[in-house]
Amino acid sequence: MSPAVSFVVPAHNEEAELGPTLAAINAAGRALGESFEIVVVDDASTDRTAEIAAALGATVVPIQRRQISAARNAGARAARAPALLFVDADTRVSPHAVASALRALRLGAAGGGARMAFDDGVPWWAWLILAVSQVVFACVRASGGCFLFARRDAFEAIGGFDERYFASEELHFSRAIAARGPFAIVYRGVRTSARKFRLYGGLRLLGVLFRLARGGQEALRRREGLEVWYDGRRESSPAVV
Repeated sequence: MSPAVSFVVPAHNEEAELGPTLAAINAAGRALGESFEIVVVDDASTDRTAEIAAALGATVVPIQRRQISAARNAGARAARAPALLFVDADTRVSPHAVASALRALRLGAAGGGARMAFDDGVPWWAWLILAVSQVVFACVRASGGCFLFARRDAFEAIGGFDERYFASEELHFSRAIAARGPFAIVYRGVRTSARKFRLYGGLRLLGVLFRLARGGQEALRRREGLEVWYDGRRESSPAVV
């Protein structure tokens, strides 16, 4: 029998973060009281990502794309449930967040996302950037990519995540899903890593955003210039959440 919920986790060299993420997903899934599965898409990892995922009961889907949108789509193709929940490998979800997402889908939402919080060890200006970005997301009916969800029929109707993009795919996905029906937002229970702020610093991140703004859509359609997402830098251990 097919599960009620499929969690799809894209991952590249996530041995430090993946264990706690899958533990949180398993706890949230058990709290639902319904059948669920976890699909980890191992996108060209060279560490223990696949081994950790398998040990924690996930189905492992190996690909060699190095593209976030392609990894999410590969996971959705392997998933079997009518409800798809996409969780980044550095993101912890709570039972409340998962139950709220599933409730929204069953009440008629085509999909949705979440208001997120950061883990610890983050400067004040990172929280300010997060707060501003989430106000913008709310205004345009969109969500960051760390926690997204959709009905399978709506996901398939829009063709999944747009693989023309190496970044910003979550915004294109949000807009496309919102055109199929209500777009729901989960307001608490999702904490994601702020490791980009710790690893790169504010000035470099602002420089990347400025270059992307100048380059427009074309800058988002190639991996070059998007090293913040694709250079593979990782923290040795997850921050406290």
